[in-house]
Amino acid sequence: MSSEMNNNNDAGVSGEQQADSKDSGNKQEICYVGFWARVMASLVDTVILMLISWPLLLALYGKEYLEFEQLVAGPADFVISWVFPVVAVIAFWLYKQATPGKMLVSAKIVDAKTGNKPTRGQCILRYFGYFLSIIPFGYGMLCVGWDKKKQGWHDKLAATLVIRESQADNEANRTD
Repeated sequence: MSSEMNNNNDAGVSGEQQADSKDSGNKQEICYVGFWARVMASLVDTVILMLISWPLLLALYGKEYLEFEQLVAGPADFVISWVFPVVAVIAFWLYKQATPGKMLVSAKIVDAKTGNKPTRGQCILRYFGYFLSIIPFGYGMLCVGWDKKKQGWHDKLAATLVIRESQADNEANRTD
């Protein structure tokens, strides 16, 4: 995939945007993953994180944990609720180019210029860019719905794209 990504204005029902890329003379279709598929992926990832963290937190703090008024109940809560999600999400992005939710919708994160795996710095910037995207009433996230490359502010900040994983990528991953 090269940095030449031309929009062909075929958004389709799913909100995905398609573009063509010229890669060594071969035409390759790039499909940007739209808003609702990304919402679904995010919900799946949230449920998975909750299924891991809540039992641990309840085992450590008991049912009283649900009644704590502080943002952080203690050091274990900080590690499980704040550090673990950051590390897990960034690790998935680095090693799989997708979280489990994104894998479920056949999406992957790529460098916007090269189409290659994002760098560690891009992944970190993208994760913390979520907070900037959420602050103004979620506007930075909603931009995915109408941006021509389906980029939220966090994607633009980190110079990443979320694209549909192609059948060729799936087959290559199975043989590795």
